Amino acid sequence: MSASVSAIGPAVDPDPPPAVANLADPATRLRLTPAAIDGIVRLAAIWRLTGAETCALLGDVSERTWFRMKNGERTGALPRDVLTRISVLVGIFKGLRLLFSEPLSDEWIRLPNKGPVYGGRRPLDILIDGGIPGMLEVRRHIDALRGGL
Repeated sequence: MSASVSAIGPAVDPDPPPAVANLADPATRLRLTPAAIDGIVRLAAIWRLTGAETCALLGDVSERTWFRMKNGERTGALPRDVLTRISVLVGIFKGLRLLFSEPLSDEWIRLPNKGPVYGGRRPLDILIDGGIPGMLEVRRHIDALRGGL
């Protein structure tokens, strides 16, 4: 008998993968917003992002809104687009930390890259100029370098 099938039927995974969050649901967005804000504030500090860079990464969030987010004055749920962007950026950060030691993992997004995805540009430029598709492309590249694809 195979390891995945027992005499009583298929084995049940004791730790199934977490369900994808439904960002269309306002309650889900409200629940995820505090952690997302905390994550992007920390990420901006580690990557030494300017306010303008952070606002651009978040999808042209105003500097005033970013200031309120940093100071814990943001109320209400973040839009789904912003939550998606933060999620991808945190994934990029995590992938870089797994690939490289510090400080390279934290400086990598600012370094010109000759790889085909970047064409001599900094990954940060791709993240900002490419929007979510550019972010996902960088994320896939990092995951591939880690052997994840």
